[in-house]
Amino acid sequence: MFSEGQIIFAILFIIGFSILLAIAYKKDYKLHQKYYKGSIWVLLAFICFIGLIAAIKYFFI
Repeated sequence: MFSEGQIIFAILFIIGFSILLAIAYKKDYKLHQKYYKGSIWVLLAFICFIGLIAAIKYFFI
């Protein structure tokens, strides 16, 4: 489906992008601790809400 060159490019792109993402996150870690202190609770609430919707769909539909 994909040529060998496309697969190599995709692998190198994913590796490079992941490295740049990790460097950027490490650089901004202190700011994240300061400004996004309670954001984990928002994430957990969102995941629970999606889980609740999925459970309602599974059990009642």
